[in-house]
Amino acid sequence: SDLRGFSALSDGLPPEIMVKVLNAYFDCQVAAIAGHGGEVLKFMGDGLLAVFPIADDGSDAAEVCGRMLAAANECRASIADLNFVEGAHVIESFRFGVALHVGQVLYGNIGGGNRLDFTCIGPAVNLAARLERLAARLGRTVVASSDFVGLCSEGWSDLGEFPMAGFSHAERVHGLTDETPLAAEGL
Repeated sequence: SDLRGFSALSDGLPPEIMVKVLNAYFDCQVAAIAGHGGEVLKFMGDGLLAVFPIADDGSDAAEVCGRMLAAANECRASIADLNFVEGAHVIESFRFGVALHVGQVLYGNIGGGNRLDFTCIGPAVNLAARLERLAARLGRTVVASSDFVGLCSEGWSDLGEFPMAGFSHAERVHGLTDETPLAAEGL
């Protein structure tokens, strides 16, 4: 996931207030993710990377995707209700984007020298990142890949096929039917 308008927001706030804003924003997501069986792997500035492990044989994939969607919807509701007030600093409206995708990843410690970071890598992670950026251009909060929608098909509308940087084929992208797109954002 990614907070929309972060650069402009951080440009207008003192750093110590921006940290408090990010913590309040992430609090809206972490509880929902953990409550639905996900794991937050890392925070990257205003971004968050979470995984929802699926059994090796894939037997629980549809159920896990349902929990991912429930977590995303809970995040939407929590962030919609979020108001940040500290002194003269008031933020009444937060927007974010999240991409849902299912695929295989490699977990591990990656880094160099004396600095390692536990993360996951692979084409599935890359596609999720590309989808999240596309969500902003489409004015959507939540988008999903065809792989995800194939396992959790209720409540989606087809937004079309889009080329994905670094991928040899376009990806069919889906948006929630209960979401009215906002004005698309420049990246």
